[in-house]
Amino acid sequence: MGSPRERGSVSSVLRHTDSPDFARATHRAISHGASSPRIAILGAGAAGLCLSIQLLHAGIRTFEVYEKSDGVGGTWRDNTYPGAGCDVPSHLYSFSFAAKRDWSRKYAQQPEILEYFESLVERFQLKPHLRFGAEVTAATWKDETSCWQLRFADGTEAEVDVIVSGLGQLNRPYIPAIPGLDSFSGPLFHSARWNHETDFRHQRVGVIGIGASAIQFVPPVAAEAATVTLFQRTANYVAPKNDREFTPRERRLFKFVPGAQRAYRFGIYCKLEARWSFMRRRSRLGALMQKKFATQLAPLASDRLTSEALIPEYVPGCRRILISDDWYPTLLKKSVSVETAGVDRITASGVVTSDGTEHALDVLIFGTGFTTTEFLAPIEVTGRHGKKLSDVWESGARAFLGLAVPEFPNLFLMYGPNTNLGHNSILFMIEQQVQHIVGLLQRMVVERIEAVEPSAVAMENFDSFIEGATARTVWAEDCSSWYKNASGRVTNNWPAPTVSYRRLLKRGHSAEWLTSTLRSDP
Repeated sequence: MGSPRERGSVSSVLRHTDSPDFARATHRAISHGASSPRIAILGAGAAGLCLSIQLLHAGIRTFEVYEKSDGVGGTWRDNTYPGAGCDVPSHLYSFSFAAKRDWSRKYAQQPEILEYFESLVERFQLKPHLRFGAEVTAATWKDETSCWQLRFADGTEAEVDVIVSGLGQLNRPYIPAIPGLDSFSGPLFHSARWNHETDFRHQRVGVIGIGASAIQFVPPVAAEAATVTLFQRTANYVAPKNDREFTPRERRLFKFVPGAQRAYRFGIYCKLEARWSFMRRRSRLGALMQKKFATQLAPLASDRLTSEALIPEYVPGCRRILISDDWYPTLLKKSVSVETAGVDRITASGVVTSDGTEHALDVLIFGTGFTTTEFLAPIEVTGRHGKKLSDVWESGARAFLGLAVPEFPNLFLMYGPNTNLGHNSILFMIEQQVQHIVGLLQRMVVERIEAVEPSAVAMENFDSFIEGATARTVWAEDCSSWYKNASGRVTNNWPAPTVSYRRLLKRGHSAEWLTSTLRSDP
């Protein structure tokens, strides 16, 4: 954006500019020679693509998308295990401005979802802005130039004005440090790094970690393997998915009848939003659901498949509620066993549980999810006065509106702290965040602002709201989940309905965003 000519007070604030004409003002300013910030978008997943498209729509073309892999799609590029798919109905799992009308089934599977995100590159002409094989390892704010210095894994560097992270919460596979992990002699891999060369026929397969991914890949693996042993610490709530292909008539309706797909999509959103009632602490509906699960699953219990392996002891929603049509039939197979004793160590030939039993295995798969609470890691981020983001977040990640952190100017997060959902589509949250970030960037162009950051007071007030609201949710109950960090703080989830997040971001919050450097002329 050029060298600053005049430094403004850190107490300066962005003027309230929520006029519907503000987008036109941005286009007009750029057409008259105003400079736009150099923007680095980290990650070419859903968030990175969404922001890229909306920047182009806003007339801002000075951005690059840095993606460490060789393609777009994020988690839908990485997770190619058998049965991989979305637990949000397909017609709600596309952007509102680029809705896909020809989904093949009610719940889309990974190949079709990835194809959708890949199609956006050509549809919106994003290719010139994509930089593949570009892994950012460090970002350092330079006060003297009001810029960020990026360092890449190959040793190269780049200078940008703004960083927007689209890395999300599900990009770093987690494998626990179990003794003997490196000693196993057979194929061993994480579900997000699936080994497609492995032939499961006649094999004894072990699975450590039974969560959302395992719920999907275990049934197809069990259909081929000789035996499957599930090492499960805690039983899950698994509700019916009721998945099926759309009929030709339905697909014609969505494609040709004006408004039909939008109405169907809105109906899905409303139905999912109603599930928020289960997320409230001591919810009567949650108690009824817990009783219903126990009643319906109890008859399935046996000496081979114990009630401990089937029936959760925590309230619904404290951990992620899963959906599947073939999970319980898979558990009832004679070739499938569930071990509830903890894993003690791994040997060359199998797994030894805490009761001393050694389970002989040929293949070992980890369905242990992701490192979800260390946002932006392993990138080393350094803000004003040499402050490390990892130090600021030592007790748990937090960000104003889930978007930004004081003393880290021009650094924005998408799908950041406390913006994950337990009941609705994350694409909805991403779209709200993108709209807010683009609005801030437009203000920077029109008002000739060098840098913005939230005030410390705004951060404290927002954090107090998050803590108070979270205490009233089911996530505050005593259960382990990927929503919490090691100290028990819920760092991942938004503790309210999604519509409240939309209203919150629509308000503008101009007074909470400080401007730290102003330019005296274009």
